[in-house]
Amino acid sequence: MPEFLNIELVNWEDFIDLILRTVWNLTVVIILVRYLYYRITPRKDYLFTYILISIVVFFMVFLLENIKIELGFALGLFAIFGIIRYRTRQIPIREMSYLFLVIGISVINALANSKVSYAELVFTNIAVLTVTYLLEKVFLLKHETKKVINYENVELIKPENRAELIKDLEQRTGINITRVEIGRIDYLRDSARVIIYYFESENWTSNDDMEESMMVDDGDDD
Repeated sequence: MPEFLNIELVNWEDFIDLILRTVWNLTVVIILVRYLYYRITPRKDYLFTYILISIVVFFMVFLLENIKIELGFALGLFAIFGIIRYRTRQIPIREMSYLFLVIGISVINALANSKVSYAELVFTNIAVLTVTYLLEKVFLLKHETKKVINYENVELIKPENRAELIKDLEQRTGINITRVEIGRIDYLRDSARVIIYYFESENWTSNDDMEESMMVDDGDDD
């Protein structure tokens, strides 16, 4: 093959392999995040992130694997990406799980070599998709999530006023609340930190509208 600056211009066998694996990996990831994750939790920001991370990780690992990268380094790279956290907010555990799936599938598809048959590679990807589908559609029909909001009507946080508290919060947020928990109470400011729980798939529109204005954080109350 012709070379330029000691770099081979094209290796058709490796190039075709790269194209086939890229198409396969992208297809699997799109099924995972667009048709499993996004239909239940329509977060375009996470959909955008998952697909881009998958592409970057796949190409990075595939090209590094071609220069005989050691397995330990590849696993270290996988671990680094696996603990990514956005600086603006903590990633919810479900979104973090999908991030782990996306990175894992990309690494598997990129590192598979001649010792791994296409049948094994296809089975591995389909197994991940099948298990995710079963968890999303069969075993876990609804996903309960929570938000922490500052609430100023401290009179309603009393146990005997719990029904009125939920009704008031539902009217303000437009969310069908399943339960509430009372966190820190500040009598100097006549406010309390209230944790509301709801099913994400039923209240997505309202959740998206109120997220920035009412959310304190998605973490545990302290």
